[in-house]
Amino acid sequence: MTVLKIILAIFLPPAAAFLQVGFGVHFWLNILLTLMFGLPGMIHALWLIMTKKS
Repeated sequence: MTVLKIILAIFLPPAAAFLQVGFGVHFWLNILLTLMFGLPGMIHALWLIMTKKS
């Protein structure tokens, strides 16, 4: 499951953030970061996957 989340984090960061934390602050922050720049949203999603336990 972690590999799928990493792939999603690269191509669709908000989906990976949602799978990891649900509809929380990090999900909405990830949407904002992705819409503004793209790369920060990807980095944030990867950080969520690597640090947060599901």
